[in-house]
Amino acid sequence: MAEGEKSLDGLELSKEWLEAADSRAELLRYLKEQVPQIFCLKKESSPQEEEELMQSRLLRPLECFLFGEDPQEGLEKLKQGSTSSQLCGRVFKEGETVYSCRDCAIDPTCVLCMDCFQDSVHKSHRYKMHASSGGGFCDCGDVEAWKIGPCCSKHDPGAATAMVTDEHGLEPELYERTEKLFRLLLQYVTDFLVWEENLELSAELQPRTKDNAYYCVLYNDEHHSYDHVIYTLQHSVNCNLAEAQTHTALIDKEGRRAVKRGTLRSCQQAKDLIRSNSEHISLQPLRVEILHAAVMAHQTFALRLGSWFQRIISYSVGFRQAFCQVALETDANGDQPCLISRLMLHDARMYKGARKIVHELIFCSMLMETEFKRLFAIEFTKHFKQLQKDFINDDHERSISITALSVQIFTVPTLARQLIEEVNVIKVIVDTVMELLREQLDGNNRFFFLGYNSDKFSRIQVIFHDLRYILISKPLIWTDELRTEFMEGFKVFLGFLKCMQGMEEVIRQSGQHIAVEPEWEAGFSLQIQLRHILAMFQDWCSSDDEILLFAFKECHKVLMQCNNQPFHKKATDNYTCKHILHVCPYRVSQEPVSIHLPISRLLAGLYVLLCRTGAIERLEDPESYDYTQLAEHPLRCVVLAAQVSAEMWRRNGLSLVSQVYYYQDVKCRDEMYDKDILMLQIAASKMDPNHFLILILLRFELLDYFNGSCSSKDQDELTQWNRLTEEMLFLIIVIVGERYVPGVSQVTKEDVTMREVIHLLCIEPMAHSSLIKGLPENESHGTDLETVIARVATFRKPGVSGHGLYEVKKECLAEFNPFFYHYSRSQHSKAEESQKKRRTQESNDKALRPPVPPAFCPAFSSIVRVLCCDIIVHILRRVLERAAEDRATHWTEAMIQRALHLIGQALLEEKTQLEDSTVEEVTFDFSQKARKIDSEHSKSLFVLLSKIMAVPSLEAQKDMIKWVLRMFEIVKCLREKSSPTASVSMETTKPEESAQDKEKAERKRKAEAAKLHRQKIMAQMSAMQKNFIESNKMLYDNMPESGTQGEPVTTTDSCAIEQMELCVAIGPHRGSTPAEREVLTCILCQEEQEVVAQAQAMVLTACVQRSTVLTQCRGKIPTNREDGTSYPVFMPPELAVGTHTGSCGHVMHATCWQKYFEAVQNTTRNRLHAELIIDLENGEYLCPLCKSLCNTVVPLIPLEPLMFNYENAEIIGQHLTLPRWIQIFSARIKGLKSVTQDNDCNTEGSGVDGDVGMCAEGQPDFRSILSYGVQEPRKFSDSIVEMLVVCATTVHRVGLQTAPNELCPRVPLMTWNTCAFTIQAIENILQEEGKPLFGSLQNRQLAGLKAIVQFSAAQRLKSSQAVIQRHFADMLGVLLPVMSRKNTPSLLEVDFFHLLVGLVLSVPSLYQEEAVDLQPSAVSSAYNHLYILHLVTMAHILQILLSSTDFPAIVGGEETEEARAAVELCTTVSQHTGRPIPDVSGSSVAERVKTGIEPFLRCAALFFNCLTGVHPPEELLSTAVTHQGQMEALCSYLALPPNVFQLFQEHREPVTPLVQRWCGNPAVTKALKGKLQTIRYPRRRNRLIDLPEDYSALLNQASHFKCPKSTDDERKHPTLCLFCGAMLCSQSSCCVTQLDGEDVGACTAHAATCGAGVGMFLRIRECEIVLMASKTRGSTYPAPYLDDYGETDPHLGRGNPLHLCPERYRKLNQLWQQHCILEEIARSLEVVNVMFAFEWQML
Repeated sequence: MAEGEKSLDGLELSKEWLEAADSRAELLRYLKEQVPQIFCLKKESSPQEEEELMQSRLLRPLECFLFGEDPQEGLEKLKQGSTSSQLCGRVFKEGETVYSCRDCAIDPTCVLCMDCFQDSVHKSHRYKMHASSGGGFCDCGDVEAWKIGPCCSKHDPGAATAMVTDEHGLEPELYERTEKLFRLLLQYVTDFLVWEENLELSAELQPRTKDNAYYCVLYNDEHHSYDHVIYTLQHSVNCNLAEAQTHTALIDKEGRRAVKRGTLRSCQQAKDLIRSNSEHISLQPLRVEILHAAVMAHQTFALRLGSWFQRIISYSVGFRQAFCQVALETDANGDQPCLISRLMLHDARMYKGARKIVHELIFCSMLMETEFKRLFAIEFTKHFKQLQKDFINDDHERSISITALSVQIFTVPTLARQLIEEVNVIKVIVDTVMELLREQLDGNNRFFFLGYNSDKFSRIQVIFHDLRYILISKPLIWTDELRTEFMEGFKVFLGFLKCMQGMEEVIRQSGQHIAVEPEWEAGFSLQIQLRHILAMFQDWCSSDDEILLFAFKECHKVLMQCNNQPFHKKATDNYTCKHILHVCPYRVSQEPVSIHLPISRLLAGLYVLLCRTGAIERLEDPESYDYTQLAEHPLRCVVLAAQVSAEMWRRNGLSLVSQVYYYQDVKCRDEMYDKDILMLQIAASKMDPNHFLILILLRFELLDYFNGSCSSKDQDELTQWNRLTEEMLFLIIVIVGERYVPGVSQVTKEDVTMREVIHLLCIEPMAHSSLIKGLPENESHGTDLETVIARVATFRKPGVSGHGLYEVKKECLAEFNPFFYHYSRSQHSKAEESQKKRRTQESNDKALRPPVPPAFCPAFSSIVRVLCCDIIVHILRRVLERAAEDRATHWTEAMIQRALHLIGQALLEEKTQLEDSTVEEVTFDFSQKARKIDSEHSKSLFVLLSKIMAVPSLEAQKDMIKWVLRMFEIVKCLREKSSPTASVSMETTKPEESAQDKEKAERKRKAEAAKLHRQKIMAQMSAMQKNFIESNKMLYDNMPESGTQGEPVTTTDSCAIEQMELCVAIGPHRGSTPAEREVLTCILCQEEQEVVAQAQAMVLTACVQRSTVLTQCRGKIPTNREDGTSYPVFMPPELAVGTHTGSCGHVMHATCWQKYFEAVQNTTRNRLHAELIIDLENGEYLCPLCKSLCNTVVPLIPLEPLMFNYENAEIIGQHLTLPRWIQIFSARIKGLKSVTQDNDCNTEGSGVDGDVGMCAEGQPDFRSILSYGVQEPRKFSDSIVEMLVVCATTVHRVGLQTAPNELCPRVPLMTWNTCAFTIQAIENILQEEGKPLFGSLQNRQLAGLKAIVQFSAAQRLKSSQAVIQRHFADMLGVLLPVMSRKNTPSLLEVDFFHLLVGLVLSVPSLYQEEAVDLQPSAVSSAYNHLYILHLVTMAHILQILLSSTDFPAIVGGEETEEARAAVELCTTVSQHTGRPIPDVSGSSVAERVKTGIEPFLRCAALFFNCLTGVHPPEELLSTAVTHQGQMEALCSYLALPPNVFQLFQEHREPVTPLVQRWCGNPAVTKALKGKLQTIRYPRRRNRLIDLPEDYSALLNQASHFKCPKSTDDERKHPTLCLFCGAMLCSQSSCCVTQLDGEDVGACTAHAATCGAGVGMFLRIRECEIVLMASKTRGSTYPAPYLDDYGETDPHLGRGNPLHLCPERYRKLNQLWQQHCILEEIARSLEVVNVMFAFEWQML
């Protein structure tokens, strides 16, 4: 009923409003009454309640008014008539993954959201993915953003419902109502969002009575930290820490928060306190406002209305258009801007929450409608300058500033052009930048950035992005309007460049070092921002000849106005070689010089474009340009770089070195260095070549030096001259040889990139990412690059680590130029080295010849004259003369190398010209000038070349000189039109041939020598082998007789028995333990020592850790109960958590280890942050050799050699049957119990005197056990005993997570448990990798395993024997229910391998007597082991049967003995349990049991092999043997019948009652009824979870991840646990939990239950693996996903499609299975050595 009233209420209200004369006033009156009642009325109201009231009392009536009927009905009608939008328009949150298509996107800003991408054609293209910085929106459906496939399948409009934007499809009345309501509400929203603190409510909204209820509101800023705000709040509005933290978090998220409600006075006090407190901490006060409760209420509702608008607009295109219409209409009076502009202009003063709403409103309205988008763009551009100024002064990030919308508008090509035509957006943007940077101008109107504000500057730089967006796609058709406005914009841009031309000049410091490093970064940041813009302007100019000519002239005009680097002296004449150059003097080393010359460089770029398009023909009077003057500044720049390289500017500090570095670096060189070289090439093509070279010599300050008119004795000066000469020669090489610029020669952009790639790969093979870094960033070449690389390089795939590499193809090496102008110095030497090496390997000469360059275009063809003019010959002759005189300080090899390269270039040019035309036409006469003897010079170039062949220090250049001489000969022959003379060709080829022959002969000789050496070694080895066999034979024959082993063994047995003996580990037929001396070297003191029981202890490094690798119940870790019957006495079959002991296999003396450990403790305590790597409190250290993490040592205990007495064994065997054995042991245990009770737990008490003799077949008594053979226990040295204790305590402490206590009764249990668990883990690895059980373990694993088994066996000697006897009795209680206690677990509740190990290792304690220490003899032990194994095996078979429900289907096959035995057992079991017999054949039961028992038998074999040292049978050493064969070998090794069911028949008498008792256990009955969880055998083998092949599937999963504990839509870090597949919310406050009283993040908490503290997580958005080992330790590891280039991509930096690499994932799986995660973390932390610890526990 109430519901009905409400709805009626809404409809009636809306009717009233509709009928009212002034519905606006009515509506406002209603809002005035209702809004303050709903919001901010009470002190605390629940958000839930507010929401409901707002829906029913405010929004519903408004919707009723809008539709004029019930909103639901109105909506239905709308839906029928409207089509859905073609645009997606999803607004991205920060961190959301977005996709761009490298093949189809018009520009890189065109992106798709995850859902659209998955349904689009681009999924199969070459896409890129990256994390959004927030605020953008999905371009799906925007035809202008994509070349093909603009829509995904969801947004594809199809032909039938093609959208027409101008028809809104609303009925006229509805549209009218919509406009009316929207106008009123948007006005209302705007008024309250742009509210100023001191405003009063308008008359329409002024409440009748004004309460004294105010709010003190605190706003977010980026200046104060979280802690600042929390501190301020605690000290200002008396709230506790938790409240202050909540307030702060919400202020950060929403942008503001009311921190106090009260009277005006109390709020004013709070405000003053907050301001003063925050000003103390940081110099700025926090922004606080006091707002009346009614204003707060209206503001809150205005925000909600923003979301309401979004919802309503999404219903229909008509609503959206009405909204846009209202938002953009100007005020009637025209004094106020439109509503949307008011909101934009107030953006910087609004708080975060309000901004978000406004921006989302703009996204879902204006930007979704083409026409309104244009109108909005014009409004935006109109206010652009003001918006940017506000942004600069605002301290919020750009992603939540209205200025970030520019990317949505300016990147649309049609819009960009309209904006240039209508509001000249280029001019607007450049003017804005100029105005903001005006304060940085100096007196000469140039920028000067000393003391600039870096934060403000970085905000100004962002404006350049907008200019880039505008210029992204050049127009194909130019309208007159566009031309005029573009030229206007270009002029303004030149004005901006003019302020950069010649800025920040430097003067060389002589005498003392510069005091303060000048500011240089700002200038280069500008340059880096401008490089794309400059390229784009040139691109736009090149698309229209008229504009290109205008731009060139305009640029030249502005350059001529830049008189900021005038000459200070009159022009003078400079003479060299009879040539005179009249030019003004200027010395780079003495006068100011600037590295910033954007206008000169732009001019050079435009000139080349004129040449390329042919528009140069239309340039009036090209000869009037003074090229000497144009080249002047670029030449100074190049000389500056050369002088810095020659270390002449050392005293100017690092800033200049950095500038020169960037000038030539790949980031800036396109628009800096390369353009300077271009300008010099232009000058060289237009000037007389001799004059050009004089100018170069002059500016390099080498003219006098080459004229021979200056000399010096000063070593430094000589070195400088040498370096400058090298640099100058290099410059000439570059000017003449670098022709790979479209327009300079006939090359395409692809050719240019191809050459860059070849030269990068000539340095070394490179990964794709390194290659991309080495190439200049270019918007377009992403797509062409692949084809280019494929043409010049081959790809080599990566292995399990490392990355894929590209290697240059052989045929491309001809293009290698050792003086490639983009090489840095280090790259140049590396490339030269690697190419020489390669040529040597291919047995070629080492000459790195200049490649044949492409021909110059006509405009530049005259540059080659530089190579044959008089001065170049003079320069080269001078250089070679110095070398020929061989005065060490006057020349360098590098100089000669460059000179030879230049001569080579000249000869190649001459050869090319001679081949292309007749001798008479060729004017290029270098070879003739080089052979000519001048009157001044006694020797020609040609003669000098032959002369320097003899200079010993030029050995490395000999090949090159030979090649140059051969080239002279070839050119001479071309001139004389004859073929090269025989004599010369003989001379030149002969030495080369003979050198090759020599080399071949040498190689042959070496190969022969190596062969002989190998044969010799093989002979030695076989001799040693024979020798060893001989000496061993002696060893076996003369085995010393051991007193404790009973009778000596006769060696006359047949060979067959010996063979058999060797391969049984237990029982009366067990093999012997061979005597093996083990001599090991201590890794610390390097001394050798034999491992002997009585000697000083040798220890193995080891690491004990808890593990869940084998768990069958992931995520459940049981608590340790203290009742002594559960873990650790019995290991539950789930193996929920075990204790693993692993070793890296390195051995030390115990004493050496102790010293090392103490030293580590002392040094680590003093080392900063070392505790991140090693936890000293827990005894951790790094292995001294391999740096593995260790936390204990295992003492090495040698195996006792043993010759087994078979006769004795046979005699005993006749008496000691299984029933007898059970009786004897029961009697012994009963006796011991009574004794210990009598003597009040006296440990070795034995008060009963009895006959020690053998009771015939009567009842066995307490001492009967001793009559089957005893011996003295082994004696160990004190040092071994001490180490036994050390190791056992660590195992106990780590495994049970308790305080160390060596006397705890659970210490021996934990040593047996770790022994069993480690064996199980190793068996699991071997099975997983398909390796044989024996012979395939790494040495370290094998050594570690043997040591652990021997240590576990010896450990009982250090424990109280009574404790061990009690443990034995408890364990035996599982097998012999007669002896069980009330809480002994049933068959189904124990892991039998752990039980086996415990029983075998504790049984010797029963032989202990009061007066003497005894232990069973070898024969007794053999029987003990045999019967324990038989009993445990039978119990395990039963366990398998009871827990099996599925039996394999086995078709056919006759009934075997085995099958019959299986059926018999099944029948017995079902009789005892009352469970029906499974309806399956006997053979399938047998098969089920055999597969179930196999892991147990494999573990037992490993255990007994390490315990007794008996060699395993051959079949277990290879995988070639069939499964059946392996099973039989296992059984024979363990003295079990091949058909395991036979055990039940052999031991029928004792076992029948046992089976009955086992099956009758109440727990078994419960389990069979399904009330108790049982484990199936064989157990499930754990692997890491399956990951999808394509990484975007994971990202998709992450994008739909919602944190269960959080309601907001903030960015999360979804993290996947690779053990169990759980998706966690990492690094987020919402999921912080308590662990051991400490706050930890979701991953740490999860790792504690899922991996016993160890974790392996994949952080999906970051695309990296995190390994965790404890609360404080973790490290990152590359994810197993690779892109097509074989590289991982952490943080999706490159964004290429990623695919799973199975090998790497397998390696991760091994890392986990082999318990190496801790080790990996310790190693990575050791390498990284962090200064500030990362809080892993908060992950």
